Amino acid sequence: MKKVGYARVSTVEQNLLLQTTALRNAGCEHIFVDEGVSGSRTDRVGLKRAIGALDAGDTLVVWRLDRLGRSLIHLVELLNALSVKSIEFKSLTEEIDTSSAGGRLVFHMMAALAEFERHLISERTIAGMRAAKLNGGHMGRPPILSEEQKCMAVRQVIENGAGFDEVAEHFNVHPRTIRRIINAEKEKQSAAATG
Repeated sequence: MKKVGYARVSTVEQNLLLQTTALRNAGCEHIFVDEGVSGSRTDRVGLKRAIGALDAGDTLVVWRLDRLGRSLIHLVELLNALSVKSIEFKSLTEEIDTSSAGGRLVFHMMAALAEFERHLISERTIAGMRAAKLNGGHMGRPPILSEEQKCMAVRQVIENGAGFDEVAEHFNVHPRTIRRIINAEKEKQSAAATG
């Protein structure tokens, strides 16, 4: 059972020495690093290598929790992934050690807080969408083409017989966008004719 260290600094100017020294003193045989990488990124090469070097029963060690991840949700996801592989986790500064009962308790509290945070984010998103809808706001991504551009596209296809690809190239959009605009226009015309 080995200890693998992971250290990260978000700017190249920052020094890894404090972290790597603490990790060596904690008994880490191998230390993997990410330099100039934000903790919010999930595609960190050093972190992937550190996790890849761990086997069941090993321990991933960090100097401080925020070196592993910036958000509570991300931290809990990482620790859950380690737990599934029977890999322990230790944070030196916060003295969290999942191989102990106290460390597991702290982890479960973190998981509960992360779940609470997920619900808060979801509730805020729903409330924001409702408020925007009540105020006549547009939901989702902003339209790619203005109403005037849509009318021009409809005229070019329906009246002038231009192809979707040609019109899409003119407006610098994907042909599917033009197809959707034309289909919506045809539905509108059909509804107006039957109504």
